[in-house]
Amino acid sequence: MDLVTHKKMKSGRLMPWGKGTVVTGAKGYVFLAGNTGTAENYDPSSGKGGAVGDAATQWRSILTNIKSDLEELGSSLEYLLKITQYVKGPFPDGGALSSPNFRLDVMDEFFAEHCPKHCSYNNPPPSEVIGVAALAHPDLVIEIVAVAALPD
Repeated sequence: MDLVTHKKMKSGRLMPWGKGTVVTGAKGYVFLAGNTGTAENYDPSSGKGGAVGDAATQWRSILTNIKSDLEELGSSLEYLLKITQYVKGPFPDGGALSSPNFRLDVMDEFFAEHCPKHCSYNNPPPSEVIGVAALAHPDLVIEIVAVAALPD
């Protein structure tokens, strides 16, 4: 299997997301459900329980879950193709990147430790950051959806 992520450049600057990833020879793909940073006692049917803390803690929890889920399903962070980040407001400057809940620093710290090629300053996979008014539970501030390839 071969994965080639093409860098997104703007006026000679590397953007913190890839332009696109071309995959050849993959056995298949893994489409993960949206991951949130919920506490162990979270029960969506009753609304009991909640999030695991502040934005940084939720980001770390989600990224750890994504890593674990990919490995359980036969892939890994190395084969990550695309991520979509749903960030809850507020949006002081109008855009999702201005939300205090958008934590690129935490994501870079996680990838630096577990898969450095996906740091925003290296050659990250394509991604979207979408600002939302609410997520499944009022304590949640971030939800991340990931797609990865299955190696041969």
